[in-house]
Amino acid sequence: AGLDVFENEPQVEPGLLELNNVVALPHMGSSTLETRSAMGERMIINIKAFEDGHKPPNRVINALGS
Repeated sequence: AGLDVFENEPQVEPGLLELNNVVALPHMGSSTLETRSAMGERMIINIKAFEDGHKPPNRVINALGS
């Protein structure tokens, strides 16, 4: 199995690292030019919406609902 996300990062369950059928990498699944470009575009859209008095379409709502 190829893993790049772990439940309790940065601590990785030691047993996983000892398995011969596991490849563990740092979280890097989103490190592509396309993904970074899309993140930048969404950021611009969110900032523009906020400046225009609207709720950003990709806002993150925390556990308290704000």
